[in-house]
Amino acid sequence: MNPFKSNQLVDRLEATAKARQATLARFRARPAADDPAVLARQAVRHAVIQAREVRSTEREAARLAAQAEREAEILAAEADAAAERVRQAAEKTERQAALAAEQKAARDARFAARKARARR
Repeated sequence: MNPFKSNQLVDRLEATAKARQATLARFRARPAADDPAVLARQAVRHAVIQAREVRSTEREAARLAAQAEREAEILAAEADAAAERVRQAAEKTERQAALAAEQKAARDARFAARKARARR
């Protein structure tokens, strides 16, 4: 074949017509929408889509359950921390009351000693 041979208009038109015919033949060879093979593929596709949606829903439910569990743990930890703070505050108040009682007793003892010395 001569590499310098130019493509004639007729050759190009024939090639275009052949390409159109091939495309049309491929289109006509497709099965109809009510063909059992097509319906089976559609059923498989729908089953896959539904299974995907079910898995997605299950994942979402599991995620929400885990989130609720984490929130419950956080609330329990906060409640424990609050109870610990209340207990520590009560202990501190008790220690302060005991210290105040000791100081008052010491002060009263000094006062009584001073009064006893003054009476002699």
